[in-house]
Amino acid sequence: MANILLCDGHNLAFRSFYGIRELNRSDGFPTNMVHGWVKSFWKLEDEFNPNQIHVFFDLGGATKREELLPSYKENRGLPPEGFQDQLEWIKKLSEAFGYGVYEKKGLEADDLIASAVRILKEKLLEEVLIVSADKDLAQLVAPKIKQLLPPPTANPRLGWRILDVDGVIEKFGVPPSRILDYLSIIGDQSDNIPGLVGVGPKTATKWLKEYDNLENIIQNAGRISPKRFCSLIYEERQLLRRNRSLVELEPNVELKLVSSISPNVDKIKEIFTELEMKQSLMEVDKRY
Repeated sequence: MANILLCDGHNLAFRSFYGIRELNRSDGFPTNMVHGWVKSFWKLEDEFNPNQIHVFFDLGGATKREELLPSYKENRGLPPEGFQDQLEWIKKLSEAFGYGVYEKKGLEADDLIASAVRILKEKLLEEVLIVSADKDLAQLVAPKIKQLLPPPTANPRLGWRILDVDGVIEKFGVPPSRILDYLSIIGDQSDNIPGLVGVGPKTATKWLKEYDNLENIIQNAGRISPKRFCSLIYEERQLLRRNRSLVELEPNVELKLVSSISPNVDKIKEIFTELEMKQSLMEVDKRY
């Protein structure tokens, strides 16, 4: 099993929010997301028995990407009502559980995860699981670094699924080293990054198999098949290069990963009591 879990905090928080609805404290304060978070992370602990869990959050303002594309992530709008208030409780609870918690202004959780992977690669004696549904993170997959996909909202019975190098190739048609080029071509609707008009995953995969990488595709635009895309690739070459900069994660953030910390049982109980999470409170003595 994995020794270290690197968790995309916002990605998992949104899944927790929408996975359980209409749970509130007696005064009406929403607790559905916190309930979902606890359920998910206790399941992760039980199933994968990690030595360390690190959780990374977006603090706001993806400065570099917003400079390249002012409309970056504009399609997402504001978080749903009740999300932000519960997010602060999730951070407190994660620290009480003994997890490392990280966030940096102007950087996304994905960049912090990429930097954590770089740090761990230097002394990689343990297996790492990146816990997120975000396809951008597939670029980090390597022999001892895998991505753990949460159960799909539409079909939760599928459970947690692990993507190794072969799994990335099976899912996307390209290896982790070409995920950047692949997403640069097709774009990323969830981040409001436009791809080449009319080009889908099959065509992008075909080009990458024939020309290996994005720059070679641009340099060979006149030879591309179908022919209708030859002029488009040349005309949109700057868009393609910009897209690559947008989806490329920043691996050199200064980051200090904390060592494993023992759970603060008293703090956990205090939080569960304040949020009136009676079932979770009863579970604490069994788990710790």
